[in-house]
Amino acid sequence: MRIVIDGVEKRFKDTKGKEVTALTNINFVIEQQEFVVLVGPSGCGKSTLLNIVGGLLSPTEGSVYFEGIKEDKTPNLGIVFQEIALFPWRTVYQNVVYGLEERGVSKKEQREIAKHYIDMVGLSGFESAYPKQLSGGMRQRAGIARALAIQPDLLLMDEPFSALDAQTRTLMQEELLTIWNQTRLSTLYVTHNIDEAVYLADRVIVLSRHPGQIKSIIHIDMPKIGRNQEQFRLQFDEYADQIWQLIRHDAAEALKEG
Repeated sequence: MRIVIDGVEKRFKDTKGKEVTALTNINFVIEQQEFVVLVGPSGCGKSTLLNIVGGLLSPTEGSVYFEGIKEDKTPNLGIVFQEIALFPWRTVYQNVVYGLEERGVSKKEQREIAKHYIDMVGLSGFESAYPKQLSGGMRQRAGIARALAIQPDLLLMDEPFSALDAQTRTLMQEELLTIWNQTRLSTLYVTHNIDEAVYLADRVIVLSRHPGQIKSIIHIDMPKIGRNQEQFRLQFDEYADQIWQLIRHDAAEALKEG
C-alpha cells in the first residue's frame, strides 16, 4: 500500500479575515513500510500537512489517497500527538483498548491485542495504572501502544517526544525504532529536531517556511538501526548539516517574526 499526497494546498483565513496560504504544491508518496519525516522551521505547515494526511483537515486543493487498498475499506490510521492524549479516567489497559472497543472487537481479542502491544512498548505491569501515575515517557509509550493496537495502515506522529527531557527523548527514539522494526508500519513523523529526523527517517522531507512547500527530499542512506554508533558519526553529521543549511535562513526569519 502507498499513500499518495497529490498537489496539496491549504489556505485559511487568519484572525483579521485575510487569506493565508499555509501549504502549496505538496507532492510526495509514502511507500509501504517507509518511515518519512517532515522537518522545517516554525510555521512551515508540518502539523497542518500531517493533519491533512490523517483526514483531520481537508486540503483546499489536491488530494490524499491510498493505493493498494480495497475500495470499500477505509484506511486505518493511528495518530500520536505531541500532547499526550490519554483519557485520565482510564487505566493504561483501558486506554490501549479504546480504539478496539469502538470497532466492536471481542473482549477476548482486546485482551490479546492489548497484552501484545503493552509488552511491546515495555509497560507490562502497569496495565492498571492511571496516566497521572506514569512518567511522561511512560504516558507517551501508552499512547503509542493505543495507536498500534488498531493495527493501522499508516502511523502518524506529530512531535511525539518534544515535551520530554533530552535523556528520555533519546531513549524513546531508540524504542520507537525497535517497535518500528517489529511492526514495519508506514509512518509519517513530524519534528523540528534535525538529529531526530536523521536518526529515524528513510527519507526526510524538508519544508520551506510559509507558504510551506517542499524544498528537498533527502534519502538517508544508512542502516535503519544503529545510526548513533561511532562508525556512522561523520555520515550522520553530514546529513544533519545538509538539512540545517536548507532551513537555516528560514529558521532565522521565523525567529525574527517571533
